[in-house]
Amino acid sequence: MLLSLALIFLCGMLLGGIFSKLKFPSLLGMLLTGILLGPYVLNLLDESILSISADLRQIALIIILTRAGLNLNIEDLKKVGRPAVLMCFVPACFEITGMLCLAPKLLGVSVLEAAVLGTVIAAVSPAVIVPKMLKLMEEGYGTDKSIPQLIMAGASVDDVFVIVLFASVTGLAANGTFSALDLVKIPTSILLGLAGGIVCGAALAWIFAQYHLRDSVKVIMILSISFLLVTLEHSITGIIGFSGLLAVMGMGITLQRMRLEAARRLSAKYSKLWVAAELLLFVLVGATVDIPYALNCGIAAVILIFGVLLFRMAGVLVCMLGTELSRKERLFCMLAYTPKATVQAAIGSVPLSMGLSCGNVVLTVAVLAILITAPLGAFAVDMTYKRWLKK
Repeated sequence: MLLSLALIFLCGMLLGGIFSKLKFPSLLGMLLTGILLGPYVLNLLDESILSISADLRQIALIIILTRAGLNLNIEDLKKVGRPAVLMCFVPACFEITGMLCLAPKLLGVSVLEAAVLGTVIAAVSPAVIVPKMLKLMEEGYGTDKSIPQLIMAGASVDDVFVIVLFASVTGLAANGTFSALDLVKIPTSILLGLAGGIVCGAALAWIFAQYHLRDSVKVIMILSISFLLVTLEHSITGIIGFSGLLAVMGMGITLQRMRLEAARRLSAKYSKLWVAAELLLFVLVGATVDIPYALNCGIAAVILIFGVLLFRMAGVLVCMLGTELSRKERLFCMLAYTPKATVQAAIGSVPLSMGLSCGNVVLTVAVLAILITAPLGAFAVDMTYKRWLKK
């Protein structure tokens, strides 16, 4: 495993740096590193690290969502109002609708299988979006209209909404039954997740105020509680849901509101942790890519991905109606809200493991969506934010 970790970090940094020098997103180099080191090309990664790949990717996601919470000002988000709420579910609904319309014709799947595929593909990637939006906030682009905050917050809740829909639709595909009570998980996951995060954040803020602790100790405490919150999410069953990732972000937001100076220092610590976490996340995502099967899927899957992205962008445009955003700012939001990576890597293989007939198709399209949208979305943000957003 130690050799695998060394290869992940060294090769990931090398290829990421090369792509960055070429004016491409560094994550594209990291994805390529994973593909090359993975089991379908050079097969240099130890099986033990691949077996815990999902857990390592989740740790990386926890780190970036905590950092997002520590930097997300609720007052800025309140200025946005209605669009912030709509961005949490409208674009995903548009994209799933697009999948229902296009997938049966392009891939020959049934409408139910298209629904399974849609709920896998419809989630955006906080791991791609959040670092980009944090960069915009640090440089002061779009912050006068809270554009980075809007996109960052929407991406986090969007994932919860899509994952709950995915669980409901796969249950229908596997068992032939669908319970409307399953949809209760959507509001309960969001509300209980945020409530749990606020309680934990307030408790930590009180502890930090009462006791003098080193910032590194505070980071360990926050990480440990974050792991417990995500574990709690997996242990809760039934119609009541709990979003551990939303709780993690809510904890960061609460800390930022109650202990602003401490939150700024902790955010700096987390930005350093993200250097290693980002490498692990995207290299291990690349290692999941089944190259032969992806090539066999053909051009139809690629056309499908771009087709449903147009539906998603239309959904973002609907969310922006009635706002003061300019045409270029709206177009920026549409492009910035397209990257896929984390959720697709986490649940793309689930239909296959469940024995669903559409399992291979879902996994292949999920991987292609990562390879196409993650670099293109990151590249679009990097190339447009200085020209389309006000500083």
